[in-house]
Amino acid sequence: MLTSIVVMGGCAAPQVKLFSDASDPLKESTLQGTEKGKVLVVSLQGVISTRPREGTFRTMPSMVQELASQLRMAEKDKEIKCLLLKVDSPGGTATASDILYNEILAFKERTKVKIVVSMMDIAASGGYYVSLPADVIFAHPTTITGSIGVVFMRPNVAGLIDKIGFNMDVNKSGKNKDMGSPFRRPTAEETQMLQDLTDDLADRFLTLVAKHRSLEETTLSTISTARVYLPVEAKALGLIDKIGYLDEAIAEAIAISGLPEKAKVVAYRRTVFPNDNLYNPLTTRSNIQARPLLD
Repeated sequence: MLTSIVVMGGCAAPQVKLFSDASDPLKESTLQGTEKGKVLVVSLQGVISTRPREGTFRTMPSMVQELASQLRMAEKDKEIKCLLLKVDSPGGTATASDILYNEILAFKERTKVKIVVSMMDIAASGGYYVSLPADVIFAHPTTITGSIGVVFMRPNVAGLIDKIGFNMDVNKSGKNKDMGSPFRRPTAEETQMLQDLTDDLADRFLTLVAKHRSLEETTLSTISTARVYLPVEAKALGLIDKIGYLDEAIAEAIAISGLPEKAKVVAYRRTVFPNDNLYNPLTTRSNIQARPLLD
């Protein structure tokens, strides 16, 4: 039951927060372990974007903002010897993926902290892109990964417009200003220009994969088809290093960092979660979408 408080005489009513939100500070939560030295677990879950995430009651920080905040906080803690990234993402925008990749790589270079990636349900396209700075990439036995490429989709309703007799008048300052308009068919020149843009972005992705994974040209040619893989084939191609569960990835993180077996495994939260553990990807409770009242 909520109690209503009325304050008389011009005094401001106290603010009552029902849910934690992005205005609450990140605080360290110990998930397991007691000995000195830390592995920090950070979750990257969902579509990768620089846009704020719309919750049921509040707008939450974008994935890029949240990850950058956690990395800045981790940089100040000299006990953190390894960053374990739990990646569960089908990808997102090219720019957001590239920003996250750069943030993770820069953090690694500044701190000399080891990085282990643990892929969950899916780590494809941008989800794979952000994993590239890792020292070791784990995939769960049922992970879907790969999709190393770029897609540029745009609607085209020109055929429908022709049928219904609808016209769109356009004044433009240059011949390419309305390139990609859904209201007309693209010219051959425009189609080629958009394909060139797509190919250039894909080439950047493949170049980074070749750099971080030391792949040969024949393998790069195979993965450039942008298909997805299950872990056994991904490992054979050199896209991942090991197949295993999250606890195995934690053990690897501890081992390559030279930490004691029972080193602390921590995460940053804005909310205290009872019985918190490694599988919780949330920093705050209001990330959770409420169920509709009526199905």
